[in-house]
Amino acid sequence: QLQLVESGGGLVQPGGSLRLSCAASGFTLNTYAIGWFRQAPGKEREGVSCINNGGGRNYYADSAKGRFTISRDNAKNAVYLQMNSLKPEDTAIYYCAADVFCSLTRRSWRSWGQGTQVTVSS
Repeated sequence: QLQLVESGGGLVQPGGSLRLSCAASGFTLNTYAIGWFRQAPGKEREGVSCINNGGGRNYYADSAKGRFTISRDNAKNAVYLQMNSLKPEDTAIYYCAADVFCSLTRRSWRSWGQGTQVTVSS
């Protein structure tokens, strides 16, 4: 069973930064595409960013372009989402997910983590 665990969320002021981590147990992350998604209260879950297995392009939602960066550390079996210039509208629960290929619009992914809360507020 693919198990994913997110960490790194918290409370940050507008303009601040956070780095989210997605760690895996029971499998090697670099054999899967890993996506980051978020869900704000009263809103649908939306795709934020995705990194393919085996290299290639990364994907970002328009809201994340220029501010968020997705990356892998294969030695640590982890994927990160560096979030800079955070805005109050970035407040949400952030989830990572694993599957064969990237898609920010596909709702069904093979495995999901439990999520980590990000709150951007002064």
